[in-house]
Parts: sequence; C-alpha cells; structure tokens
Amino acid sequence: MKDNFGREINYMRISVTDRCNLRCKYCMPADGINNIGHESILSFEDIERIVRASVDLGIHKFRITGGEPLVRKGIEELIGKISQIEGVEDLALTTNGILLAQYAEALKKAGLKRVNISLDTLYMEKYADITRGGDIYAVMDGMDAAVLAGLLPIRLNVVVMEGFNDDEILNFAQLTINEPFDIRFIELMPIGHADTVVDYKYMSNQDIKKMMSGLVPVETGDSVAEYYKYPGAAGRIGFISPMSDHFCGTCNKIRLTADGKLKPCLHTNEEYDLSEVLKSGDDEMLKKAIANAILHKSDRHHLGDGAAPINRDMNTIGG
Repeated sequence: MKDNFGREINYMRISVTDRCNLRCKYCMPADGINNIGHESILSFEDIERIVRASVDLGIHKFRITGGEPLVRKGIEELIGKISQIEGVEDLALTTNGILLAQYAEALKKAGLKRVNISLDTLYMEKYADITRGGDIYAVMDGMDAAVLAGLLPIRLNVVVMEGFNDDEILNFAQLTINEPFDIRFIELMPIGHADTVVDYKYMSNQDIKKMMSGLVPVETGDSVAEYYKYPGAAGRIGFISPMSDHFCGTCNKIRLTADGKLKPCLHTNEEYDLSEVLKSGDDEMLKKAIANAILHKSDRHHLGDGAAPINRDMNTIGG
C-alpha cells in the first residue's frame, strides 16, 4: 500500500530477538543491556500472522533480523513458515555470521533466499576488539557456507568509522573484483548507544567515494543503497547514506521490533504497538493497525538536523 506521501511500502524488516552473541562497541555497552523478557517477545505464530496481514496490504519483501536472529531457537522453522506464505516474494536475513556455517544449508532448504553479513573489518585483532571477543574466522566459515548453500548474493554491511576501519575501505572494495559480493558502506548513525561512542567518528559516504576511482553506476531497483561497480568486477559496491544524503523520499520499508512494535521509520522514536490487537485474534484489526502505522510514516527523518537521537539501541530495533 501507499503511505500519505505516495511511497509504495512493500518491505518489512522483522526482528526476532534483541539478544546477540557479540557486544559490538557502537551497538551496546561492554556489560550488555537489559534484554526484553521472553514473555514480551513475539511468538513465531504472532510473526506469521503479521506477515500474512502485511502481504494482504501489499508488502512482499521480508528480512529477518535481530539482535542476532540465529540465536533464536527454531529460526529455521520460522523461515519455513514465512517462505510458504503466498505473496512472499523475497525473504532474506541479516546476521553477524558467527553461527552461519551451522545454519546456512538448513536456512536455504527452509526457503531463505540470501543473507546480509555485518562485517566492519577484515583483520582478526580489530574484529575481536570492535565485537569484544568475536572470532572473524567463524564469520569467514559462515560466508563460505552461505556461498555453498546458494544464499546469494552475499552482502557485506560495513559501518565505516573514522579512526577504526577507514583505512580498510579499498580492501573491502577490492573483494568485489573476483567475488560475487555486494560490499555496502553504511554511515554511522546516532542510534541508542552509538550516539555515545567517542572512540570512532562518523564518516560520510561522499568522502568514501572520493577514495575510489573508476566506479560505474549500476541499476539499484528499489534499494536504499546506491550501487556502483568496477568494470568487469564480479560484485558491486553500495553506499547507504542515511545521514549525508537522505533517501527518505524513496523509502519503502517499515520495521517490526521483537516486542511487537511497528516503527514506520528507523530514525524516529515513533512506534505502534501491535501486542493488544494480536491478543484479540482479529486479523482484520491487525491489518488496520499495520495500515495505520504505514499511513503515519513521516515524510523524512531529521537526524543530523538537530533531532534527538533514537532511544532504542539498534539490537532492539533490528538491523
């Protein structure tokens, strides 16, 4: 369906948990966070109902996120249920990759089409530092398993931070020469704990582009990423620029948090609680509640224009 600004909203990101097996410095404090209680987390049955209602409203693209979605027990079961719903045309998952080698084949068999992997450095020591103990070799194994399983194209999401990984930009870009990867550079956003991080600084994608030459623009479809590639390269380079170059005018998505809140926009604190209507068992009311959230999607966000930062940490919203 269309929102009040004529945008076709056809994409929903679904967080299945706020829990994560990493403690990335720009995402959460060293001692973790107070997790949402199990009693407040949406059941797989509730998520399936929301997907069915959303499909009736014209949403046909879905992405499973977290926290880290692969720590949710039975995630393959949920993927299988969603993939079989008539009208679901695209089903993907965002992961940190730590458990991907274990799950890749089962996820593909369940109906998952592709994966995005969050990876901010290619160096073992730096990865262990930014994630507070993560094993980059487990991520590499997960990438290999995803390729073998056919979860393609693999997209690597790289949050660029001056003082941390700005010296690796060209290394990431060169991965696209021989591998069918999409490397996507994402600007650091002032969301939750990330707004308090002082070790690393924001770097705009405009500055990143200046570091590369010879890039050729390619068709992006309805993606919020702006894609380029090197001539003859196997993969693409994408830029997601929520701070320096608002793509709000073409935004096509809404987000569902693990505790049942619909967020029409990632970059505002506005939320619509679906928990009570889910308890009612009335699917028509559920559709109306989702439609209401879509119709209240604002024309644009105002981060970078003096708006207050987002209260929630990213792991409670869904990447």
